[in-house]
Amino acid sequence: MVHAEGYRPSNYLVDGGFTKNDAIEWAHANDVKVWCPPAQTKHGTDPYAPKKGDGVGVADWRERMKSEDGKAFYRLRCEHECINAHARRMGLRQLTLRGKIKARIHLLWFAVAHNMMRFFALHAKAQAA
Repeated sequence: MVHAEGYRPSNYLVDGGFTKNDAIEWAHANDVKVWCPPAQTKHGTDPYAPKKGDGVGVADWRERMKSEDGKAFYRLRCEHECINAHARRMGLRQLTLRGKIKARIHLLWFAVAHNMMRFFALHAKAQAA
């Protein structure tokens, strides 16, 4: 799991293909809520149904992701994935800068440019309508 400078997130949005029960149990024991859809089963059974051998953390995760709130929260991930994909398409793959301050400035400039491009695209669409 991710943590920096002694800070551990209370919510962790994870891609569905990378979830393991041991990691979910670890997160539950450390008061971190994992938001990740369960993998689809090969036999078409309900992926949210409790399974034999599920620990307390995995059972809590399945119940959380089964709820409408859990599904709505996970949908937020697609907003960030779109921004990340756009950043990679625009060449932001690896920072060649040293130091947190320089990296932060570089990323903030990218964010400003991204927001301006989105504004212009949405403004043009609104003008056409």
